[in-house]
Amino acid sequence: MGYEWSHLVQNMSDRLAPSMAKDHPNLPVVKEEGCYYYGADGNKYLDFTSGIATTNVGHRHPKVVEAIKKEADQLGHGPSGVIIYESILKLADRLAEIMPGNLDCFFFGNSGAEAVEGALKLARHVTQRPYIISFIGGFHGRSMGALSVTSSKSKYRKFLNPTGSYQIPYAQVDEAPEGADPEEYVVDQLEKDFDRLFAHQVTPDEVAGVLVEPVLGEGGYVVPPKAWLKKLRELCDEHNIFLIFDEVQTGFGRTGDWFASQTFEVTPDIMAIAKGIANGMPLSATVASKELMKQWPLGSHATTFGGNPIACAAANAVLDVIEEERLLQNAKDVGAYAAERLQEIKENHPVIGRVRAVGLMIGIEIIDPVTGDPNSDGLFKILDAALENGVLFYFGGNQTEIIRMIPPLTVSKQQIDSGLQMFEKALEAYEEEIGAVQ
Repeated sequence: MGYEWSHLVQNMSDRLAPSMAKDHPNLPVVKEEGCYYYGADGNKYLDFTSGIATTNVGHRHPKVVEAIKKEADQLGHGPSGVIIYESILKLADRLAEIMPGNLDCFFFGNSGAEAVEGALKLARHVTQRPYIISFIGGFHGRSMGALSVTSSKSKYRKFLNPTGSYQIPYAQVDEAPEGADPEEYVVDQLEKDFDRLFAHQVTPDEVAGVLVEPVLGEGGYVVPPKAWLKKLRELCDEHNIFLIFDEVQTGFGRTGDWFASQTFEVTPDIMAIAKGIANGMPLSATVASKELMKQWPLGSHATTFGGNPIACAAANAVLDVIEEERLLQNAKDVGAYAAERLQEIKENHPVIGRVRAVGLMIGIEIIDPVTGDPNSDGLFKILDAALENGVLFYFGGNQTEIIRMIPPLTVSKQQIDSGLQMFEKALEAYEEEIGAVQ
């Protein structure tokens, strides 16, 4: 790494806010392509993060790059509504064809947090009710509205006092008592949690919406039973409350379908989508039916940059690639293969607890091999060792005990094998360090 690079990296906290600049692992890169990052150190790294579940069709996919270049030759900025342009209209039409149920009308923004903010505003505006119910462990963004429904980590809310929401437990099949059916247990608990909430803290006719990640993301990649989400749909219908899905991380093929709502066969009233929509270009959408969106009058919500023409062109190319390269099926097939391989690896490595997976959204729990407790320190040592071997993972979980494995949907079984071989070497090095006995 040359002097200029070294100087920039060493002094980045003087120019970049440390709240973000000090994320892990801070790998200096000069290029990205497909499933790989190319480091400033001259090394090539297999990427199992997809820019945190964003570059679903791989880094710099040629078709996406070409669409960006072509659109940039014509248009660089909207704003939508002041002018109108082909890429945003085409994208809305195409998204309407792949969305679940009757979700066919879109408010385009720039980020997942914006999409969530829009969903909360829409639900409150239409119902004229003040409160939202969300789930403990959920992550929905860091802007104040999105933060009010985020509870994956208490540090996100510290000193900020976000208001207007109530949180109840997410589905935790691992907490079912011995001898109990885990699926029946979490469904029963969900009903009890709603009953308690409505009896003691808020009445149903004050609640505008229930917001949920169909698979818990930053909170630890917890995969609920279908029956739990179906019961949630029933409870919302019973009390005339909008069901809102945050599919920012689960959307655009990550679970093996276009959206997790299709994987779990539950259709919400409102959705927030982002991340994989444009493969790294800033774009998101709040989605609902035309009938619902018509109740959100002109001027009640607006944007300057949302639905940028270049980002929309990239999103149209993303849809092309997912369809042409059959990436939904690849996510199912390769995701199942990766999960099976990880279960095999788990048998030989006592620092691995649970492995949770749906499609190419995989969580690997790291534990103390003696106590079984979450092991954040060990997790970062494993991540660092894996990176030294040439593969990049990310972290998650309330206690930073989950390794997130979220490769691009273009990943092959051969690349899974290569990455997991590097991962297993990292496990072996850490277990040797702590003297773990199998």
